[in-house]
Amino acid sequence: MAASFRAKLLLAMMLVVAAITALSLYFAERNLVAAVEQDLQREFQGELDAMHHVQELRHAALVERCRALVRRSRIHAALEDNALDLLYLSARDELRDLMEEGEESKEQSESALHAEFYRFLDRHGAVISPARADGVGDLLPEEEARLRLAPGVSTPQLGYIWHRDADDASAYDEIVSTPIVSGESGETIASLVLGFVPDAPNGPRSAGIKSGLLLDGRLQIEGLAEPARAALEAEVNRAIAAHETPRAFDREIEGAPHLLFYKQLNPGSIYPPAYEVSIYPLHELHDRRQHLRWQVLGAGALLLLAGLLASNYLAVRFARPVETLAVASEEHRAQRVRAEAALELTSEELQRAARFSADASHQLKTPVSVLRAGLEELLAEQNLTPEKCAAISALIHQTYRLSGVIEDLLLLSRLDAGRLKIDFSAVNLTQLIEAALDDLLAQPGEFALAVETDFPPALMVSGDKGYLSLLLQNLLENARKYNRPGGCVRLSAREEAGSVVLTVGNTGRAIPPAAQPHIFERFHRAGVGENVPGYGLGLNLARELARLHQGDLRLVTSADDWTEFEARFRSASQPLPVGGAA
Repeated sequence: MAASFRAKLLLAMMLVVAAITALSLYFAERNLVAAVEQDLQREFQGELDAMHHVQELRHAALVERCRALVRRSRIHAALEDNALDLLYLSARDELRDLMEEGEESKEQSESALHAEFYRFLDRHGAVISPARADGVGDLLPEEEARLRLAPGVSTPQLGYIWHRDADDASAYDEIVSTPIVSGESGETIASLVLGFVPDAPNGPRSAGIKSGLLLDGRLQIEGLAEPARAALEAEVNRAIAAHETPRAFDREIEGAPHLLFYKQLNPGSIYPPAYEVSIYPLHELHDRRQHLRWQVLGAGALLLLAGLLASNYLAVRFARPVETLAVASEEHRAQRVRAEAALELTSEELQRAARFSADASHQLKTPVSVLRAGLEELLAEQNLTPEKCAAISALIHQTYRLSGVIEDLLLLSRLDAGRLKIDFSAVNLTQLIEAALDDLLAQPGEFALAVETDFPPALMVSGDKGYLSLLLQNLLENARKYNRPGGCVRLSAREEAGSVVLTVGNTGRAIPPAAQPHIFERFHRAGVGENVPGYGLGLNLARELARLHQGDLRLVTSADDWTEFEARFRSASQPLPVGGAA
């Protein structure tokens, strides 16, 4: 049994340690991976914010440069005088620093302010075609058509258009349309559209970011195979069509996890919306995840091993008292078997003694009654001397005492056997006390006792009237017998918290402290009663009757010429028990 307990304890502790370790590893790994992901997210977002800040500065610089250009007087004069044949010729000199190639233009290109082409739009937003194509940048007719605007546009517009580069490959330019306002009427009379080389979102950025442009539903991004580019294009178009808020989210691209982000480059523009699409590879995250996982698993294995060793040690230590307890339990079990056998034997003996007491008491009643009748007939004879009459009277008195003892023994035997039952009813305890006092005062005696009382006119208790009267008689008889000449008996009763409390006190010699715990035992008589007639049954019977009424009887005090007992009964105001009480 002890070995089985130790094995079960060890198994339970190992399971607990394993479960705690597994949960700790799981949460530790998840927290570490979440921290790494947050770091990468912050790094990616930081790079995007830096890129977007540079783009905003570049766009602001482009718009400001275009505003400066449209304020040139020669361009205004050609438009306001309706000399459209001189418009491009005048603008060529004004825009020479943006259009011509050279050392200066190379520096401008490096600063992203080199224009690829320029065109003018009339007040209705249509393209004013140049008379000569040299110096204004090459555009196909369908590409020129994408430059037109709605009539009356009075704010700069930013857009992007597809075109064919020198290698006949598809590329795009960034266009800025700046309205030209008449100095006389304040109306928009034309617009200047400049096409610039974009800030190359294509290609890798810092931190491994790749960027591309989505325009007219078509995505251009370098470094991706065609299937991956097409899938990414469809994903971004779906998100745009669903009006999803731009955010960074995970996507599988070419079999590897990436972070994807898209943002509109020209919000609020009349030109078609263009979106910058950025992807960020997460292979570094996977590498760090693997590294962290191995670290966590290694630490977890060591922790689990330490936990198992500690579990084994604790299981052995905790099982040691159980093993000792198991040995002691076997001994106690054997002792309990012996005690139960002895208790059963004692119970049988007690039952036999109770039956004997009841049978003996019952059988003694008839001989005593016959003896009393014979003595009374003998006393009735006429030729008896006074001495013989006194002797016969004393014998008759002893038969009455013997009958009282037999009645008490019979009642106690019924109590011990649990066969005595009473029917509870409301009883006026005050009336019983007054009747018991009348009987006490009617008895002849040489003590000349004084009686003091303190109780209300009516105290209703729950019980049996006959047994309560017997209890009161025993208490008053005890107070009379153990009193002194010229002494006092005091009775008081009161109702207290659902109970009725009766106190009976008397003067006389105190009960020795050593005898006080035994005064309620049967046939026990304290030293003060050596010369007092009695058999030591009165107090025992009174307490048994008090308990039968769901109350109790106790000695309150016995010292300094005063002894006092207290009896408690259940008040009749409390609910009566169903049936009788055994």
